Amino acid sequence: MEPPSPTEIARRPAPTDPRLDLLAGSIDLHEGRIRFVHPRNPAALLYEDDVAADQAYPPYWAELWPSGIELAHAVSERDWTGTRAVELGCGLALPAVAAALAGARVLATDRSADALAFAAVNAEQNGASIETARCSWEDPGELVAEAPFQLVLASDVLYGQRNVDEMQALLPRLVGDGGQVWIADPERPLTGEFLAAARTRWASVETSPTRLPKVWIHRLTWAG
Repeated sequence: MEPPSPTEIARRPAPTDPRLDLLAGSIDLHEGRIRFVHPRNPAALLYEDDVAADQAYPPYWAELWPSGIELAHAVSERDWTGTRAVELGCGLALPAVAAALAGARVLATDRSADALAFAAVNAEQNGASIETARCSWEDPGELVAEAPFQLVLASDVLYGQRNVDEMQALLPRLVGDGGQVWIADPERPLTGEFLAAARTRWASVETSPTRLPKVWIHRLTWAG
């Protein structure tokens, strides 16, 4: 028996657990599309088990963010066959799935176990193969041990000073010579600070527009 499609899952009666009350959708890639599911009401995921953790790290992973959509589309424009890639803060993992469909060997990471479960489901629904791993940016030892990666993906991660500081410290540890970091960003206030610091350490920092007027992709290239 074939597994249910995202649409069939989304039409089922709403369960008690908000993580299982799903919406189905799809996004267009450069060629083809990605199907996905995500929680219908991300706000309902708050304060379930650990109030302090939810306050420090809200369940942003459950939202469908424009930056994630645009990063997935940009990734799909290239052939990544054989590339080792990692997505940071993957959430629904649309960029990770796009990279896998384009031939990359992808590790999708997030601090939320629920996000990783959705990442795996979304990959499976599209016939993509990805690995998942739980990771926090302030304690990334296990992730760094897997480095270097040739491509690091992240979308809308520069929304707080803590994130900016952690990204500045972590990203150089994840890539080797010639490795790239692609960050999709919707003009967050601290992005300028992050890019200014990156230009003092990285070989190149380039910014490209996307299909949306206020979402940009910043490409950082490392030279060890």
